[in-house]
Amino acid sequence: MTERIASIKRETQETAVGVELAIDGQGEFQITTGLRMFDHLLSQLAKHGVFDLKVSGTGADPHHLVEDVALCLGRVFNQALGGKEGIVRMGHAIVPMDDALALVAVDISGRGHAAAELAFDEEKIADLPASLIPHFLETFASEARINLHAQILRGSNDHHKAEATFKALGRALDSATRHDDRIRGRIPSTKRLID
Repeated sequence: MTERIASIKRETQETAVGVELAIDGQGEFQITTGLRMFDHLLSQLAKHGVFDLKVSGTGADPHHLVEDVALCLGRVFNQALGGKEGIVRMGHAIVPMDDALALVAVDISGRGHAAAELAFDEEKIADLPASLIPHFLETFASEARINLHAQILRGSNDHHKAEATFKALGRALDSATRHDDRIRGRIPSTKRLID
């Protein structure tokens, strides 16, 4: 089996971002973006997706930083999956965290689309603007070329709602990227292509 790993570095006048991803990992992570809550959420994605993930990012504006990390993560995710032969392709997860319950469904379809119904009560979750969470998901889905649907089903604590969402994203992506021995070497599409 080909190793499913990829990395990228991106520098602009606004940010400097580096991302390394191993799809078939152990859930190990090293994440430093300067936004503690964002680091925490990305660590949940790695741990519960069982991906090895390294993210470094700097930037003065949280919007550009989160957006560029999402862009880089989406690109390495798509690259690491290669031709997508033999993958399950679709996955979903419903994850509780105390008062919160989040649902995420993904399809590694080659078509980037996100629908996020994420209601947060406060403008910020610790040091992270809450509006950047759906923006992260939209940018990631576009660059990863996946369909991603995320919904917070219930909850009163914004931290718990956000964390449950990222845990669910990790679990859904883990399910979708697994190999299915019944279709080894074949593309899981009637088109015989996922680009």
